[in-house]
Amino acid sequence: MGARLAVLVSGGGTNLQALLDDPAVAPHVALVLSDRPGIRALELAEAANVPSVVVEPTGDRAGLSRLVADVLASHAIDMVVSAGYLRILGPEVVAPYRDRWLNLHPALLPSFPGLHGVQDALDYGVKVTGVTVHLVDEGVDTGPVVFQEAVPVRDDDTWDSLEPRIHAVEHRLLPRAVRALLEGRLVREGRSVRIEGEAT
Repeated sequence: MGARLAVLVSGGGTNLQALLDDPAVAPHVALVLSDRPGIRALELAEAANVPSVVVEPTGDRAGLSRLVADVLASHAIDMVVSAGYLRILGPEVVAPYRDRWLNLHPALLPSFPGLHGVQDALDYGVKVTGVTVHLVDEGVDTGPVVFQEAVPVRDDDTWDSLEPRIHAVEHRLLPRAVRALLEGRLVREGRSVRIEGEAT
């Protein structure tokens, strides 16, 4: 089967579904890990016969990070994707997967990092926001950028109208980035990331 991929989730799982719908990615999804029980993403994992584990917050980032690291190791995970996972994990779990861990963010980083990228862009009054896929490092949304795509903000946009357009871009960019990672075409050179065999 090749590389074993874990997908970290916290909510509805629309990006998880985008990965499961990609025939080049789906066979590699070996684990879905959530910080919350009873969410839709776990139902999607069950429907796809993908093992899932819930690791709830411990109140201490280092403790949660060690628990997540232990779960990933116990499932022999090679690569990780954060797809709407809302916890910040520490070096205990990030370091072993350096350059093999992708995160999806609903803004054009470095603008509007953190948990509320869509609303922060609206509140600031920007005319353009977007989606970033980046490699994970020990910072908050600070890793090298893999892909970015702009999404115009309309004058009458609200969260309810903008967020679906952000999602549509996420559902295209994330599988594309994961395919490149799985195929060994994602090459990092300092802060620069290039995808071999593909124009970016």
